[in-house]
Amino acid sequence: MRVLIVEDEREMAEVLKEGLEEENYFVSLAFDGVSGLEVARSCEFDVIILDVMLPKLDGFEVARRLRAKGNRTPILMLTARDTVPDVVKGLDLGAVEGSEPTTICSTDESSSSS
Repeated sequence: MRVLIVEDEREMAEVLKEGLEEENYFVSLAFDGVSGLEVARSCEFDVIILDVMLPKLDGFEVARRLRAKGNRTPILMLTARDTVPDVVKGLDLGAVEGSEPTTICSTDESSSSS
């Protein structure tokens, strides 16, 4: 499975990449919205993990442009923005509905099950 991660926080991007590669996913990285859009258009991916708050072009606009060109790759949006209008905007742009990213990617010690 091919995964594109578009995340400007390089440490977070690398953590996600390493975890996915450990599970035998092929992962490509982009660190801003413009390069993420270019990479998404140049290769086929099974899923795009897209941060909302990106430099150069935000994640909402990346998703909008991909959908406008007919790209139907599932998009998982990473964001700390959890207001109803932001969630609705992401879903309207074709993001996949799911769990809160903090639940999926938590680094909080109290969330571990040890």
